[in-house]
Amino acid sequence: MDSLGTMRRTHHCNELGIGHVGEKVILMGWVLRRRDHGGVIFIDLRDREGITQVVFNPEINPAVHEKAHRLRSEWVIAVSGVVDPRPGDMANPKLATGEIEVLIDQLFILNTSETPPFPLDEDKEVSDGLRLQYRYLDLRKPEMTANLIARHRAVQSIRGYLNARGFLDIETPMLTKSTPEGARDYLVPSRVNPGRFFALPQSPQLFKQLLMVAGLDRYYQIVKCFRDEDLRADRQPEFTQIDMELSFVDEEQVIEIVEGMIDALFRETIGRDVQPPFKRISYDEAMSRYGTDRPDTRFAMELVDLTEIAAGCEFKVFRSAVDGGGTVRALNAKGCGRFTRKELDDLTDYALQFGAKGLAWVKIKEGGEWQSPIAKFFSAEERQRIAAALDAQVDDLLFFGADKNATVFQVLGELRIELVRRLDLLDATVFRFVWVTDFPLLAYDDKEKRFQALHHPFTAPRDEDIEKLATDPGAVYSRAYDLVLNGTEIGGGSIRIHQRDVQMKVLQALSISDDEAREKFGFLLRALEFGAPPHGGIAFGLDRLMMLITGGDSIRNVIAFPKTQKATCPLTDAPDKVARRQLTELHIRPDWQE
Repeated sequence: MDSLGTMRRTHHCNELGIGHVGEKVILMGWVLRRRDHGGVIFIDLRDREGITQVVFNPEINPAVHEKAHRLRSEWVIAVSGVVDPRPGDMANPKLATGEIEVLIDQLFILNTSETPPFPLDEDKEVSDGLRLQYRYLDLRKPEMTANLIARHRAVQSIRGYLNARGFLDIETPMLTKSTPEGARDYLVPSRVNPGRFFALPQSPQLFKQLLMVAGLDRYYQIVKCFRDEDLRADRQPEFTQIDMELSFVDEEQVIEIVEGMIDALFRETIGRDVQPPFKRISYDEAMSRYGTDRPDTRFAMELVDLTEIAAGCEFKVFRSAVDGGGTVRALNAKGCGRFTRKELDDLTDYALQFGAKGLAWVKIKEGGEWQSPIAKFFSAEERQRIAAALDAQVDDLLFFGADKNATVFQVLGELRIELVRRLDLLDATVFRFVWVTDFPLLAYDDKEKRFQALHHPFTAPRDEDIEKLATDPGAVYSRAYDLVLNGTEIGGGSIRIHQRDVQMKVLQALSISDDEAREKFGFLLRALEFGAPPHGGIAFGLDRLMMLITGGDSIRNVIAFPKTQKATCPLTDAPDKVARRQLTELHIRPDWQE
């Protein structure tokens, strides 16, 4: 291998243009492609910033040209030469450096490479497992490098924005107390305290509230969090939060700060103006119109309440739902009357996954006629009223849900997204933000037979609802707010409880006894007795946010070294077994490993 000696890079592989013609330059990087055109060798040289075409011509330096015959994909080289304009018909407008090339007079081979397990210069489908096993190669792809550069810019934008507004960047502990209210904790055994365990934080929630009690006024942190839960495309066992908390604020002030941060973030990361203030809707309105508290507002196809109309119809399924205190809702898939019976059967099977017992549908034909197995159960007047409520036109396709509210909302909410996906109407370059506010504080869990916090137990109830905590917990609304982007929740926050007696009332509504409250949250309860100020905050999932900004469909593409859906790392083969001696030191019986 060659040595660089005193040679120093003068430019990155994305910097050179017509203005550099005639300059002597030194470039360093990886061989992306090699082409031999009748004795002249062309190399696409790639580094983090981009690509430059370099040319080895035997007339310039025969020895260097001969050496260039050895070059192969992903070899690491340094070259020096003179910038030259490409002939007009050879320019490449797709490259930032497409108007020039570099005529090489010196070549240093710094390292060779085995043939990569997958091509880095082609848009070829590669399994996630292979990509993650060779992640250091996968990250060489320009689109992956661009994602990490965008993430860096986003973090810099966030820090700059919050620093300028009086926030302090403060670290909170990674080893803390287990408070299993929600997802499972990752536990860490203590060697020096036998039989006791730390937990990795699911969020810095309690510590950031304590920082407000401490009088630090405005805190933020870009922090790793951990949840031992089943994974999906937008979940990881370790993830990054943009976490913040402010004292002496209400909802309006938090929302104003956040909208400014998001606007700066998009503008400085991808040059987009997202134009705050963002639309706001209540939780109840979101569920009623979209069937979800994470509405995608890039398209219409909203749910319509037909309960009153259906109450008098002869269709037993609808009547039973209404008589049982449920609801009948529908949505109009505009222009989808062309769907085949197989497509309708596939959508029915899809709806069954979310609790539907079936999926009633109607195709609107000429003259407003209904083509549907359920048409015979409705009078002409009822059909007209339903068509009017749904703005049904010829060739429209209507879908109906009839059951308990929660089931109907979930089925039609999921069906709405699936229809748009199948119609290929989702545009990742359009950004639609919406604040969802006025959440219920608690939700009843039929399995646990008790109420659970819809956000977390430290969310403040509305002042006028505090007395209902003891008598009608399900009717209590919270001072919570979520920010949703294109159907994905990117951030959730609330005004917090800052008075001990109110916090105890919420814990009691959650069926947490006084003893259990002291055991789990005693340090917080004690802190609230020492002049805790009113405070509130929010946390954003940075990984999810970057996935949406970069137009991806998986957060793994914006994390340098992510885990698989089974929470494993193919690169390092983690998690792995450990030696018996290590387990013994941690006071853990190793029998299960035998």
